Amino acid sequence: MNHIQLIESKLEPLRDQLKSHPLYSTLSTIDDVAVFMEKHVFAVWDFMSLLKSLQNHLTNVHTPWTPKGKGPTARFINEIVMAEESDINELGEAMSHYEMYIDAMVQVGANTSDIDHFIKAINEGDDVDGAAKKINLEAPILEFINFTMDVVNSNKAHSIASAFTFGREDVIPDMFLEIVGQSKTSDNETYSKLLYYLNRHIELDGDEHGPISLKMVAELCGDDTQKWEEVLETAKEALKLRLKLWDHITDSILKLNTLEVQNT
Repeated sequence: MNHIQLIESKLEPLRDQLKSHPLYSTLSTIDDVAVFMEKHVFAVWDFMSLLKSLQNHLTNVHTPWTPKGKGPTARFINEIVMAEESDINELGEAMSHYEMYIDAMVQVGANTSDIDHFIKAINEGDDVDGAAKKINLEAPILEFINFTMDVVNSNKAHSIASAFTFGREDVIPDMFLEIVGQSKTSDNETYSKLLYYLNRHIELDGDEHGPISLKMVAELCGDDTQKWEEVLETAKEALKLRLKLWDHITDSILKLNTLEVQNT
């Protein structure tokens, strides 16, 4: 059993919890999906910090330019950056996946004000905590994105690659397949942009990005035992925080539904 296989075997219980999480069965109405998206959008946003950090480590984005000597991983990261920042939406227009997600939120009637104000604060120079305070961001969401930023700020390429690979690319297809599978109105135009976004990620991450990202982790760690240990710990924490985020979103949907029943 190689290092990657060993890590994936140790992560299997957490991945199974994610795949069978009760969140998916709560997504039965447009209102449920809207609540999910209003909270999940912060994970869509902070994914780009992981990706851009890896781009900084594995390619040279400074001038004057000098070669990094990491051709295969540089190509992989640059391909993902291109897809994430300028993929083609369902209308054939170039658009980032984040912007596609915002469009999908608008289509289902989700409120984008929190993420809009958060991004505005970041653009105006606030750090994550400062921007979060301005919108009273809920603790489980803030914990999730703070972990991402802590990993990024560790300046350890292998740890960043771990959060990126095992916390995102390697598990997103399974999670999104469950969401698509639970959509009881998948032919409804109200869901068309979200379904396009989800299916696009399933296609890219499952068929292309996920397998190559595993090779990236292996290349960054080599035979360094400490790096492999740090990769495992980072991966475990990333999945645990995803579970906490899923728990939080599930509770929010159930509470909203309970209130609606009480008010009828």
